[in-house]
Amino acid sequence: MMTRTPRPSTEAILAALPELAPYARDAVVLHPERGEPDSGHSSIGGPLLWPSDEPWPVCSLPDECNPAGVPATAMVPVAQIFRRDAPGPWWPAGIDLLQILWCPNEHWDPPAQQADASPVIEVRWRRAADVTRQLTPLPSPTRYDEDSYLPQPCSVTAEHVTDFPFREELPAELRPRLEELVHETGDGGDVITRLAGWKLGGWPTWHLTHPALFSCGDCGTAMTLLFTVASDDETGVVVGRWGDLRIFTCPTDHRHAFQVDLH
Repeated sequence: MMTRTPRPSTEAILAALPELAPYARDAVVLHPERGEPDSGHSSIGGPLLWPSDEPWPVCSLPDECNPAGVPATAMVPVAQIFRRDAPGPWWPAGIDLLQILWCPNEHWDPPAQQADASPVIEVRWRRAADVTRQLTPLPSPTRYDEDSYLPQPCSVTAEHVTDFPFREELPAELRPRLEELVHETGDGGDVITRLAGWKLGGWPTWHLTHPALFSCGDCGTAMTLLFTVASDDETGVVVGRWGDLRIFTCPTDHRHAFQVDLH
């Protein structure tokens, strides 16, 4: 049986290629495990801590299930992350809760900020202490076309890591040395710049397409990766062709419109 070579430590990576240091980014890999998380904990596919006086997001856009997009269907929870579990530079000041929802239907012609042939995303930032009265029960979708867009409730274990960019996002002179370092991990896979799984922050992987640059539509600032939704058996989520769905946000103002990429 082949033994997978583990990822070298950050110290070992930077000792082998010190020039990578300026490109290092904090990230948190979220390891899901089927369970019954409650609204007071970080989760994938679990219940959200939602104010009773705030309307639950719905989607009435045309989709594969109904080209007319009616009646509107309730969105479903994808992820809820508390700051205490995943501290990092992605948190706006005064915010300690990130919630991600989507419409459990595939959309082929969504709004420009969304990704084609994928669910439509909704992102909410909030202060958990502001939720004094909680919405219960949470609404359920009235229609959906794919079981893979209904995440199974999972608790998450947060692993704090240092992420590095895909070779094509580096200066040309560093790429051969990075490829050599990747090759030296021994199993033929890239464990240096491709951190697989559900991830908060870090770098996007570009192993299927050339790197893309996303600019904020409100201020023009280069956007950074906020969250990666991964296809896996534990959560039952499958996006694209067993790929990743990534959410990019403006690093200068979290209130600016996000963008979604399907890879």
